[in-house]
Amino acid sequence: MEKLEALKISSMRPRSNILDRPLSKGKCEVSQSIVALLFSEIVQYSQSRVFTVPELQTRLHDLGQDVGTRIIDLYFVRERSSKRETKLTQMLLFVKTTVWKNLFGKEAEKLEHANDDERTYYIIEKEPLVNTFISVPKDKSSLNCANFTAGIVEAVLTHCGFPCKVTAHWHKGTTYMVKFEDFVIARDKQMEEK
Repeated sequence: MEKLEALKISSMRPRSNILDRPLSKGKCEVSQSIVALLFSEIVQYSQSRVFTVPELQTRLHDLGQDVGTRIIDLYFVRERSSKRETKLTQMLLFVKTTVWKNLFGKEAEKLEHANDDERTYYIIEKEPLVNTFISVPKDKSSLNCANFTAGIVEAVLTHCGFPCKVTAHWHKGTTYMVKFEDFVIARDKQMEEK
């Protein structure tokens, strides 16, 4: 009889759904070494299916876009109380802080606006986690695995209504160049006028 009551009580407890838990727990749920191992496997898998460094970077970028699409969907499912950003600068700050913290456990170092092009912004990270544990052979010295992160950022911004192209470059560590579509800048200017 006691077993039956214990079974009823345990079945009446609300079960925590993984989608209902908040993203930010204050501590990393997955160790860096596991992430490094998995990412290393992704790079090796991708490398075995391409012939040149640009093809590998494109493949990593595409895989990053798949991850970015899922990350932003998961974020908005879990964080129901958060508001959707409609201004460009606020969206970029959201990526630099919230998205970066959820992915890498820290904020990106800098967010800069290009002086010569109003459509271009830079997110700067001195030592990206995705480059930390990858040893690049000498014949592939131009490889920047941060193209994976560039794909994530591009997907997050695009799926939030800010279509852009994001590329990763070796400059001040790694610089992600975010180039928005013309209408995104025009829409942002209209919103500032109101």
